[in-house]
Amino acid sequence: MPETESPELIPIDITVNGVLHSLEIESRLTLLDFLREKLQVCGTKKGCDHGQCGACTVLLNGTRINSCLAFVVLHPGASVTTIEGLAEPGKLHPLQQAFYDLDAYQCGYCTPGQICSATGLINEGHARTRAEVRELMSGNLCRCGAYPNITSAILQVLAEGEAQ
Repeated sequence: MPETESPELIPIDITVNGVLHSLEIESRLTLLDFLREKLQVCGTKKGCDHGQCGACTVLLNGTRINSCLAFVVLHPGASVTTIEGLAEPGKLHPLQQAFYDLDAYQCGYCTPGQICSATGLINEGHARTRAEVRELMSGNLCRCGAYPNITSAILQVLAEGEAQ
């Protein structure tokens, strides 16, 4: 039986939710799998694994991305914020609070990606109306159909000017 070569490991420094991690990883490791399997940061969900549903959305250097499509090795020194990194101890992030207050979730599976995407959307500063929020959140799917309440939660936070 032929010997299988171990994949080459590449050193990487990356900050996740304010904590610096220095690890050696395979070049083909996605950010999603890195978060869930290597760091045990499991709030970010694996949905389609093809960048089509938005369940894996995180903030990379403040910009929302589908973590299932991003290779970790392409982002040395980056700062990643997941759903776990948004809140302060003892206090929900304004979007988390708005999602709770306005019942903007059903099963909750898409909620981490929705909230991370909404945080990025608000920080981008392009959405001001319900139609703009709906368009700019269109990459995040909700199988339960909680879209009206998700949009209302985002608009509430926009009106209060509280995203970070």
